Amino acid sequence: MKLLILGGTRFLGRHLVDAALARGHEVTIFTRGRTPVPWRERVVALTGDRDPRVAPGLAALDGASFDAVVDCSGYVPRVVEASARLLASRVARYVFVSSLSVYADVSRPGLDETAPVAILADPSTEDILPNYGALKAACEAAVDRLFGARATQVRPGLIVGPYDATDRFGYWVARFVHPGLLGERADGAVVPAPPERPLQFIDARDLAAFILDLAERDLPGTFNACSPRAKWTMGSLVDTLRAAAPSSPAVAWIDEATLVTAGVAPWVGLPLWLPASEPDSGGFMDMDCSRAQGAGLRTRALSATVADTAAWLAARDNTGAWKQVLGAAAERRILESSG
Repeated sequence: MKLLILGGTRFLGRHLVDAALARGHEVTIFTRGRTPVPWRERVVALTGDRDPRVAPGLAALDGASFDAVVDCSGYVPRVVEASARLLASRVARYVFVSSLSVYADVSRPGLDETAPVAILADPSTEDILPNYGALKAACEAAVDRLFGARATQVRPGLIVGPYDATDRFGYWVARFVHPGLLGERADGAVVPAPPERPLQFIDARDLAAFILDLAERDLPGTFNACSPRAKWTMGSLVDTLRAAAPSSPAVAWIDEATLVTAGVAPWVGLPLWLPASEPDSGGFMDMDCSRAQGAGLRTRALSATVADTAAWLAARDNTGAWKQVLGAAAERRILESSG
């Protein structure tokens, strides 16, 4: 298969290229050229800009044709529409990597692909952070308009694993397996109670394999792509982390009221934590992903994701990391106040 990946050198795209090459596909990547290409002559590396207003724009893609394109770097509808329009007559299938954040109301658990998606209050906005979900939904719509039945929408939740620079899942791996990466820490680790809190995420390598399966099978449709509901909890994550470490900090299960009073930022300060005081997000870690599982999405053992993430964290340059997560001093104060 001749495969084009829009993006491809950083996180999910990197795993997509690795998996595609392992399957014997002919891979072209299109990036801004700011990140070194790990595969050298094994891929065709085109440079440009997704935004046609920024020279040289999409010129490098002119005249090229592919069996499938995977768009893992699309966030703004105008920009996604530009690439989709350019490729519409020269690509058989367009796989767009969207997000579970597209849903208009995630206050209840068990949402599937039929749930309404968010609509931009201002259709002209390109302000990504406050409009992330609605922008992704509008990107999906642009791909659907241009590709119709040749469009495939993949909606992952939190993507984790090696090369994840967000520090979300990586924070928990570092805190238990490599606490020294976070500086001098207390003997106890603050963990948001209760242990039975549901968690959902997807290893980037499992997501990459599923995306390639969809492209190879020329399969249309929309898929929530994350771990099965109730497969993991905060407690099972902590158990897996502690089992991966020769020695690990004691676990201090801290109630939400204490964390809120301490000013801990949900999702950022303590990654994976969405408190009950934010009911609009109550179902985000409890989505129905059975359609993707029925189509072949497989989820590797949590212990494998933890081990591989830990190995990557130990090898990477951690300079500048952990800037937003719960700091050592703040963690000590919480431990002291709850002790």
